[in-house]
Amino acid sequence: MSNGLKQDISIGGNLQRLRKQVGLTQEQVSAKLELMGLYMTPEIYAKIEQGRYSIKVSVLMALKEIYCAESYDVFFEGLPYCLSNSV
Repeated sequence: MSNGLKQDISIGGNLQRLRKQVGLTQEQVSAKLELMGLYMTPEIYAKIEQGRYSIKVSVLMALKEIYCAESYDVFFEGLPYCLSNSV
């Protein structure tokens, strides 16, 4: 039984866009994450961008800093969502 959260909507496209905006490679991002104490290989980061690997909240928090994002909203731009009054 897995205790990890599984993504149902990929934010990989937004992560890739943000990475390219700051001019970093996947290797550079994974190295920066490692320096911040977060285990990350370029292969794992590539899978995150492809939507094939779930991202940890701690990694998302670090990426906000690496990408100089003003808010977490940039990670979720353009993604489908559903609002319901029944919740």
